Amino acid sequence: MNINIKKVKIIVTVPIENTENVRNAICNAGAGVIGNYTYCTMTTKCIGTFKPSNNANPYIGEKNKLEFVEEEKLEAICDIDIVKKVLKKIREIHPYEEPGIDIIPLINEEDLI
Repeated sequence: MNINIKKVKIIVTVPIENTENVRNAICNAGAGVIGNYTYCTMTTKCIGTFKPSNNANPYIGEKNKLEFVEEEKLEAICDIDIVKKVLKKIREIHPYEEPGIDIIPLINEEDLI
């Protein structure tokens, strides 16, 4: 089987009040396109946890205190050619100092035997 990765799924957790801003940024950068549709994203409500160190500059919470925050997991498909552009937009608009971002390679149906 010869697999050529052409698309990835980008997943980022975002405070609920910031989800629309991040969604607009990544979709305006070209993510979230499926066929003839744009702005194709999915969100799932979740609880994020983190404990900022003394060197952190937390958007939410206090240094050295474990935080539990209602967030949304925002997912969008992205062409491999524009992934770095989309990641740059996420980092520009995301309120967190260190946003949690997953990049998952996707297999094309045509590549399956």
